[in-house]
Amino acid sequence: MLKEKETPDLILLNIGYAVHYADWNYKNVNSPFARIYLVREGYAKLHLPDQVRELYPGHLYIIPPFTLHGYECDDYFSLYYIHIYENQIDKMQMLEDLIFPVEVDATELDVELVKHLYEINPGRELKQYDPQAYDNSSTLLKNITKHHQTSSYIMVETKGILLQLFSRFLQNASLKYETTDDRIRKVLQYIRKNIDRGITIDELIELCWLSKDHFIRLFKKEMRVTPVDYINRKKIEKAQLMLITRNQSVKDIAYQLSFENVSYFNRLFKRYTGSIPSEYKKQFVYGDVKK
Repeated sequence: MLKEKETPDLILLNIGYAVHYADWNYKNVNSPFARIYLVREGYAKLHLPDQVRELYPGHLYIIPPFTLHGYECDDYFSLYYIHIYENQIDKMQMLEDLIFPVEVDATELDVELVKHLYEINPGRELKQYDPQAYDNSSTLLKNITKHHQTSSYIMVETKGILLQLFSRFLQNASLKYETTDDRIRKVLQYIRKNIDRGITIDELIELCWLSKDHFIRLFKKEMRVTPVDYINRKKIEKAQLMLITRNQSVKDIAYQLSFENVSYFNRLFKRYTGSIPSEYKKQFVYGDVKK
């Protein structure tokens, strides 16, 4: 599914082993990084937007970035947790562009890989397990900095293990958008590369030599959304990341993404995320996460 040149650039943020005693209960968690869990013992539940998934020992679970979810645990429960951030690139972003199976059976090799990943990355454990203690911009930037300070050979080995673990989910993953037309692929790449700009339909049309009506129909057929809706979604995803990783005002971020009207940006942001930008920023920067 992924071409070699599209291999993702993954950054390890956190890894650790946690033991819970009915104290892993959090709601409305929504982060810019992905999570992988290897459950060892006990029982808990994962609440996702469209389902409630029971977590069992001997299984791997994945939660993509920007996925609203929660945890429920009323007994003993232990697991390895891995937090991963994907560097932003112009082309495909594996963590955001694919639909993954939530759960896969963990092989003996998977278990050994997770243990080894933990061993070669000391000091990456969470100090607290409450998302409000680590789902914030300063912690994210600190962990990314720590990654860049890692020895080259550890960094390469770490990325290799992360890719191996993700490969377990890739076998049954599917693209969120099954694009079969090369003209639309070219347009998508252009949108990604220029997402900070005010992209017009006219400049997209020039890329594929189609009439406006034909282009819009083809795009909607391939992507199941209109070109404008797709561009807006990608801009808001970028805004979500910028809000929690940059010390900038909502107004500045709106302007950087070519929104001339801040009120419109606020309305659009709420349409796609459920909250206005200032509330979203407060949730992560100040840890305003509801339990």
